[in-house]
Amino acid sequence: MQVNFTKMHGAGNDFMVVDWPEGAALPDAAQIRCWADRRRGVGFDQLLLLVGPPVAGLDGEYRIYNADGGEVEQCGNGARCLANYVGAASGRAELKLGSPSGVVEAKLLGDGEVSVSLGEPSFRPTADFLVGQNEALRYRLQVAGHAVEFGAVSVGNPHAVISVDSVDAAPVGILGAAFQTEPCFPKGVNVGFMEVLEAGRIRLRVFERGVGETLACGTGAAAAAVVGRHWGQLSESVRVELPGGTLGVRWQGPGSPVWLAGLTTTVYEGQISI
Repeated sequence: MQVNFTKMHGAGNDFMVVDWPEGAALPDAAQIRCWADRRRGVGFDQLLLLVGPPVAGLDGEYRIYNADGGEVEQCGNGARCLANYVGAASGRAELKLGSPSGVVEAKLLGDGEVSVSLGEPSFRPTADFLVGQNEALRYRLQVAGHAVEFGAVSVGNPHAVISVDSVDAAPVGILGAAFQTEPCFPKGVNVGFMEVLEAGRIRLRVFERGVGETLACGTGAAAAAVVGRHWGQLSESVRVELPGGTLGVRWQGPGSPVWLAGLTTTVYEGQISI
């Protein structure tokens, strides 16, 4: 069977978007890894599938798979790209999309800019996140021979945020990979390396679990801004500068959802066999 797909990106964080045929078996990990191959396949950080018949009150539901074939809970830039994709088809500028981590509200702001609400951040350790730790502003671990201090938050998926003097010199590949085997993160963790420039502006690099370092990470941008505000270093609105582009994050504080905004781009459309 041939299906249509759309290649999209948000700040260089790229996706294969598929309106998955109803009744068709979902792709397995080997198939996803094949499609993710940047030389022999489509190439992407994440695969985004619109699935199932529409549910009352929602404009669509989606599932997310990393390039290694593993399914994950949330993807901020992916949600923004999906919102643009669904909004273009429906003509709606405000949407509600169902994700594995809950309902995502989205607003299409025009000219490809999309803002999404990722819900209220959680700093609370759970059975899948920060196992064996008591809730704290900062945590400390010995990772790959380094004494590492970090903040941790879930914005629909797990994140560790490390403050660095310079993102250019940060050991992203070494520490990011080493964090994936830490027992306190049994499902892995996205690791952000944050350089604070001023209260409303940071630089950021992110090692995404199941992918490696990406040009941008939407939930990573949200997590860094939230942790920085939790530490008292950042303001309500933060400009996040990533290798692939710039995103905006707004978080009023505890009890409020975090909003992520930025441009989305459709690269091309194609067909592929399933």
